[in-house]
Amino acid sequence: MVQVAVCGPGECTEPDWDRAHETGRLLAARGAVVICGGHGGVMAAAAAGARAAGGIAVGVLPEADRAAAGPDLTVALPTGLGQARNTLIVNAADAVIVVGGSWGTLSELALAMRRGTVPVVQLGGWRVHDQDGRPVGGIVHADRPEDAVRATGLWP
Repeated sequence: MVQVAVCGPGECTEPDWDRAHETGRLLAARGAVVICGGHGGVMAAAAAGARAAGGIAVGVLPEADRAAAGPDLTVALPTGLGQARNTLIVNAADAVIVVGGSWGTLSELALAMRRGTVPVVQLGGWRVHDQDGRPVGGIVHADRPEDAVRATGLWP
């Protein structure tokens, strides 16, 4: 079964919410398990989108209990790891789609790039540049959820 992480801030804009919801829906419609951080914002939107399509949404929680888990999660995994749980999210995924931007989201993007074995797709959000101001290679940028899902290369 294909597993795709949808990463993004716990507080997001309405456009990022819409993009994350549609991304989760499209992934679930293709049979993918959506993995996220299990809280609000982009994470909640991706889980809600997956649920709307009858799919599975797994939340990897930073806390040691499920009290703060989002209502649309199929599975809530309390880790007690704090932000270190970002490593679990990225390593459990066959592809990583980043929606929006925040420091935690940037850490997930960096961990996915360091992993080096999965497609990393960015839908909006922050842009990473090198010391000369050039965009860092390896990250695929998408304008729409459909493009982001297609850019993972997991489906024809």
